[in-house]
Amino acid sequence: MKEYYVIFEWAGNNYSAYVPDLPGCISTGKSLAETEQNIKEAIELYIDTLKEDGQTIPEPSIMAKAVSIAA
Repeated sequence: MKEYYVIFEWAGNNYSAYVPDLPGCISTGKSLAETEQNIKEAIELYIDTLKEDGQTIPEPSIMAKAVSIAA
């Protein structure tokens, strides 16, 4: 099992999500929960397509951490 980091953003009317380690792997949803489910499906389809095309599946390489600052 691989674990990819996903970036979620509020886009004004909906949420969007993308996976930095998988270029072009994006999704949207009306809620954060819907967007999370949609991006999981998008990742699975992305990887399935790479496998079908005989391409290498990128290894997860992105690391993330929240950094607190006084604002």
